Amino acid sequence: MSFAATPLSILLLFFFFFTSPLSPAAAQLPPKPTNFSAFSISQSPWRPTQNLILFSPNSLFAAGFQPLPKNSNLFVFSVWYFNISTDNVVWSANHLSPVNRSAALVITRTGQLRLDDGSGRNLWPSNSNVSANPNSTQLILRNDGDLIYGTWESFQFPTNTILPNQTLNGTTIVSNNGKYAFKNSVNLTFGAERYWTPGNPFQIFLIEGQIIINNQTPIFPSDFNSTRLRKLVVDDDGNLKIFSFNPNLRRWDVVWQAHIELCEIFHTCGPNSICMSTGSYNSTNCVCAPGFIPDPRGGARQGCHRKLNMSNTPKFLQLDFVSFRGGVKQISLQTPNISVCQANCLKNSSCVGYTFTFDGSAQCALQLDILSNGLWSPGMKIAAFVKVDNLETDHSNFNGMMYKLQTTCPVHITIRPPPVIKDNTTRNILIISTIFIAELISGAVFFCAFLKRFVKYRDMARTLGLESLPAGGPKQFTYAELKTATNNFSTCIGRGGFGEVFKGELPDKRVVAVKCLKNVAGGDRDFWAEVTIIARMHHLNLLRLWGFCAEKNKKMLVYEHIPNGSLDKFLFPKPLPSDSEKNETESYDEIPSLDWNIRHRIVIGVARAIAYLHEECLEWVLHRDIKPENILLDNDFCPKLSDFGLSKLRQNEETRVSMSRIRGTPGYVAPELVKLGSNWMTTKADVYSFGMVLLEIMSGRRNCEMKRSTVESAEWYFPGWAFEKAFVEERMEEILDDRIRDEWESGGHWGIVNRMMQTAMWCLQSLPEKRPSMGEVVKMLEGKLEIAPPEKPSVYFLSEHPTTS
Repeated sequence: MSFAATPLSILLLFFFFFTSPLSPAAAQLPPKPTNFSAFSISQSPWRPTQNLILFSPNSLFAAGFQPLPKNSNLFVFSVWYFNISTDNVVWSANHLSPVNRSAALVITRTGQLRLDDGSGRNLWPSNSNVSANPNSTQLILRNDGDLIYGTWESFQFPTNTILPNQTLNGTTIVSNNGKYAFKNSVNLTFGAERYWTPGNPFQIFLIEGQIIINNQTPIFPSDFNSTRLRKLVVDDDGNLKIFSFNPNLRRWDVVWQAHIELCEIFHTCGPNSICMSTGSYNSTNCVCAPGFIPDPRGGARQGCHRKLNMSNTPKFLQLDFVSFRGGVKQISLQTPNISVCQANCLKNSSCVGYTFTFDGSAQCALQLDILSNGLWSPGMKIAAFVKVDNLETDHSNFNGMMYKLQTTCPVHITIRPPPVIKDNTTRNILIISTIFIAELISGAVFFCAFLKRFVKYRDMARTLGLESLPAGGPKQFTYAELKTATNNFSTCIGRGGFGEVFKGELPDKRVVAVKCLKNVAGGDRDFWAEVTIIARMHHLNLLRLWGFCAEKNKKMLVYEHIPNGSLDKFLFPKPLPSDSEKNETESYDEIPSLDWNIRHRIVIGVARAIAYLHEECLEWVLHRDIKPENILLDNDFCPKLSDFGLSKLRQNEETRVSMSRIRGTPGYVAPELVKLGSNWMTTKADVYSFGMVLLEIMSGRRNCEMKRSTVESAEWYFPGWAFEKAFVEERMEEILDDRIRDEWESGGHWGIVNRMMQTAMWCLQSLPEKRPSMGEVVKMLEGKLEIAPPEKPSVYFLSEHPTTS
């Protein structure tokens, strides 16, 4: 029997085939969107395998399951900055307990929000069950990054991050590694040990970058008031930091941190070790205390243990500038002197060492069982004494200057008793007289020898105030040590008015810059006094002095090494040679241009450093030679002002050259000094020099290289020309650096550029009394002080100035 296919039969088969019931698996997987703005009970459960993302209305933040970087089968439910590829997570629900693919985020029929790990546990963070009306409540993500479900908010349960506009109010955040915490918005802690506090609790982290503190001055980041994404984080290294996202370099920059040096953070190095700064703000070096060797599993960073077991006859090794802090079993005592402190340590069998403060307070701290949180810093007036076995051969490498003063041995002379002869009075008198005369002669000889040999050390002790201190100033190096460190002064990295600068490396692997001074005034006593003053100046934007050398006519200063060099290399780069001019053995690297945000940060940093020298440090200091060559940039382009405090070390050249009464570099010297000489030097002369440098930072050219052919060179004045272009002709673009002029014309930096130009014009005023102080300059650049319209600077005012009469 045959069957003929008809259109009706084909239609019936088609209808039968496509109306057959779906498989049960297909019926349970209805399609869901990839991205959504709210999670409700109709979309429950939400599983890691669905690849769903919850967005904030402004699409700045996103939430969902994220796989672990090293295991794609484990997930953490997180909130992150969207479209930022690195370190973007700002909150996590279960970062300590990742879940597998069978887990789910669920809204139950009773309205409870749960993060089930697949075994029935609820991992959603809360003090109680998170419940709401299941028919009307949704899980949403706000524009500020706050994840909300009913009355529950993620801002109430932060992990390691605080976002802008998030109120703290006693909140505690913990680093991802679980070691460090910022407790109650006021204390940085390692376990129960506190190592930093602002005084009063943080209240709120604002979107402009500042942190409001109860009854205190707010904390301002270096890029304050810029429109950047930010976050306040307890980092895994234990530091509290404000991060700012740089859209040009696509990275998070640190714009503020609680501790400048990581060694001040507890447990950066292990037990019985000492933390030493390497000169960089993000790296440290750990070394074992004398008498200890590194842990074979992880070196001194993991800890150290004794080489020899303690016997009944211990001894102490002195470590100058070293302190051990915060140990659980540390005992603090008030003792009359260091001998009593040492005696207390000898009595206690658990005591492994002690520290003593030489600032007059006589604070004694006994270290029991282990030496905790060792720190070396040349600015401390503390010495540590480590108890070791009497047979220990290790010597202390942490020596100060006082050991040179402890070389005098007492001389004991006794009179031999006269023989028992009752009737020989004349002989006895003769013997006594001879001995007395010999004693006088010997005493005179010894006294003259003592004065001749040790007078310079006595003068040094009186100058530095170290009569009772074992260590109280910068480290003194020998000429042989610096010659070895610099490989016989083979690598010259700079030349200036004070001498040449050579790169070197100390035995502890610190890279340093050694400045060989020339034409140094005064003797050793004056030199030591000035070096001590320079070493006491500590500021984030000042170049740090590590030590000095003073041997006969060789005077040198040892500074931290700044790898990026001076600012002039970035402002005035040399043109690249043509292909025919290039040498095959040489390499030519194009110098990167600095954007407006970096230039603004450099300007504020230098201004703060000068304000510190003028107004904050104990010794009032005039720099006298502010120019781009004396502004160094580290790896993060943080500015470091150099050559401060050196003017008193310079010989008075007026006795040798009649025309050298003006100190400073031509082009940066204030007008009143040109007319009246160095006797009229005030802080306002430094303000003028800073204003000229600020104008060069904006233009990217030397102030003497901006002349135009239409203007007579004798009449041309850079500040006056810039004033005409900016405020009269309103053609600001003709002043700005050609390399980044497009950034200004796009309108993103008008505010900071205009503020920098107005500040420069006020700094360059002809009359010194019209210039602001450096403290006011900092506020003007930060936008905290309203700036009045400036007057036009002129260099020809002195002919009519009343002081010239």
